[in-house]
Amino acid sequence: MRSSSTMAKLNLHTVLVMAIAIFALSAYAIDDKCAACNAIAEELERGLLNEKPRNHLDMRHRLDSKGQREGKLIDYRVSELRVVELLDGLCDNMQDYTLEKVDSSRRVWIKVNSWDNLKTSKQEARAYSKDISTFCGRLLEETEDELSELIKQGSVKVGEVSKVLCQDLGRYCSKTSGIQKAVDDDDISDREL
Repeated sequence: MRSSSTMAKLNLHTVLVMAIAIFALSAYAIDDKCAACNAIAEELERGLLNEKPRNHLDMRHRLDSKGQREGKLIDYRVSELRVVELLDGLCDNMQDYTLEKVDSSRRVWIKVNSWDNLKTSKQEARAYSKDISTFCGRLLEETEDELSELIKQGSVKVGEVSKVLCQDLGRYCSKTSGIQKAVDDDDISDREL
């Protein structure tokens, strides 16, 4: 019969092994930060494509002494409201993404339409979705101010979101000979998941 201290050590050992395994799985999920960033850029681009035309924001709520409305009329395309509507919920939407195995050495991020139709382990797929959502939160935390300004300036356009977000701001991808490739982890400091 084993003593209680031996059982406690065995349980602690089991918990540590499981924690390391979970961390290793998470680390693998965002091993290719360039691909994860591109998936996030794709979702942001989808938001840009689905934008409906909006009227200017009328901030003229007060009347002056002559009865004329005073205040600002703000173009929606350069407004903070537009930025908030584009970025709010972006990382929550990333929970609809998971890694799909393309071949023995390559995986790609895909948007899942139905979790019931997945061919892979649902638990593993959900873990990947949480990983990319967390990665998205960190990416936005690092780049939100600059990204917001670029959106308001009109510099973030459909077809260019990946370049702006993943190359210029996030620096997770580099552009070499017209092909995006991941930047070495040595080139990125303090960006580990």
